[in-house]
Amino acid sequence: MTHAEREAATADVLVAQAKAGDQRAFEALVRRYRKRIFALALHIAGARSEADDITQDVFLKAFRALPQFEGRSQFFTWVYRMTVNRSLNARRDRARRGEDDLDDARLELAVAVDLRHNPGREAELRQVYSRLLRALDGLPADMRTTVILVCQQGMSHAEVGIVQKVSEGTIAWRMHEARRRLVEAMAPEKIQRARHLSHEFARLLSENGLPIFVPVAEPS
Repeated sequence: MTHAEREAATADVLVAQAKAGDQRAFEALVRRYRKRIFALALHIAGARSEADDITQDVFLKAFRALPQFEGRSQFFTWVYRMTVNRSLNARRDRARRGEDDLDDARLELAVAVDLRHNPGREAELRQVYSRLLRALDGLPADMRTTVILVCQQGMSHAEVGIVQKVSEGTIAWRMHEARRRLVEAMAPEKIQRARHLSHEFARLLSENGLPIFVPVAEPS
């Protein structure tokens, strides 16, 4: 049994126990997925305060709807889909109101962590990471969500296809096109390889659920 299969089997047991009235089982599900749901909401919605609200709302909705959950998809797929929809709506609502989030948690964390290994480069790092995040945020909503689910959440193309209700081939095309657009947006200062980021930087981003997406040039 693979790690993914073990994860799914454990979640299935917890879901069955929660549906039978075991509140601790649902709390275990929340602990299991909360960090990833928060990170997903943050990267799609773009605001920490909204990500907090979305995370709470998603788990509350899941708890209330659990008796109707038939298990035709995995629990994580179910809550991911709710998170994606809720986050996209929040982002659109903020855009309609003309509001901008001035304190981008993704940018602040990236700069703060990498400054430990690059003292004195704050202005340069802030410029590069700001540009990269703007490029990511400038992708079409569906494509941006695909990139986040694959790169930040570590999901397979098949899993993302289920969440977004499209084919695996569509996910592959979106990733190819997103990579091309991100590399183009970063030119001429292209960031070509993740190894240019410090090991400590990558580790801490991963632990906090807030990685920076590094576009990798297509092989020639």
